Amino acid sequence: MTTSLAREVEHDITVRASARAVYDLIADVADWPQVFPPTVHVEHLERGETGERIRIWATANGTAKTWTSRRELDPGRLRVEFRQEVSQAPVGAMGGCWLVEPLSADECRVRLLHDYRPVDDDPEKLAWIEAAVDRNSHAELAALKATAEGAHDGLLFGFADSVEVDGHARDVFDFINEADRWSERLPHVARVRLEEDTPGLQLLDMDTRTKDGKTHTTTSVRVCLAPTTIVYKQIRVPALMTLHTGRWQIDQRPGGGLVVTSRHTVRINEDNITSVLGPGADVPAAREFVQKALSANSLATLGHAKTYAERRA
Repeated sequence: MTTSLAREVEHDITVRASARAVYDLIADVADWPQVFPPTVHVEHLERGETGERIRIWATANGTAKTWTSRRELDPGRLRVEFRQEVSQAPVGAMGGCWLVEPLSADECRVRLLHDYRPVDDDPEKLAWIEAAVDRNSHAELAALKATAEGAHDGLLFGFADSVEVDGHARDVFDFINEADRWSERLPHVARVRLEEDTPGLQLLDMDTRTKDGKTHTTTSVRVCLAPTTIVYKQIRVPALMTLHTGRWQIDQRPGGGLVVTSRHTVRINEDNITSVLGPGADVPAAREFVQKALSANSLATLGHAKTYAERRA
């Protein structure tokens, strides 16, 4: 890099897991939303034997960003190099490398290297990038460690709910996409605020009513991929969860009509189980409680989307 404001930084962490298992978590970008807090969604644009081109949607300093990167995977050296080919301001260029170094059969060191420069060689933009890289690197390494070391703790699980709709996919998509109207359309939504500075990239802040009349507040980043898919990640979650990602998927039925599915992936916050559910509650009880609550809201939303689309059809 020739610019005077180019920077190179390194962050690292020690993980009590095999180097291969940790490398596999880094290499498999499909699971990144469940592993890394900043990552909302990843899609492969190209995929080869050792290289790939991906688009990432993620948060940086509290804002939602998207960019396209190329990655080179070297499983023999436990190394993944990355370079943004299309960055988003204030980033002018960004690249780096994941390095996994075995320390023993069940322990390794992970190094995360970045090099970057700001748009227009601007010191204020550089400070913004430095803060985002430092915050996200610490969060990603800590999450990688927690995931690798707790891979079989039973806290992470997923489930889905579906309805059949005799209507048009575009109408179903519009109902789910227009979340700014949910407080008018959905009885369980008490308040909603939607920001969409970049088309298809939404920040959704919402108060949801529970059966006992209480409300809880969630904040989600949503990636809206018309006309069939909306994926989201809650960046502010209820007390019983440390992770909640979801996907609204609209598929054509072979015989006509649609199947609309709401998928959830959740990680239970074990530290809050008894304070929320009472003494004696355990992980299975928390899983059951969360699934029932989320399914109830999903099925209510799906039901209203079905009615909306079928009336318009």
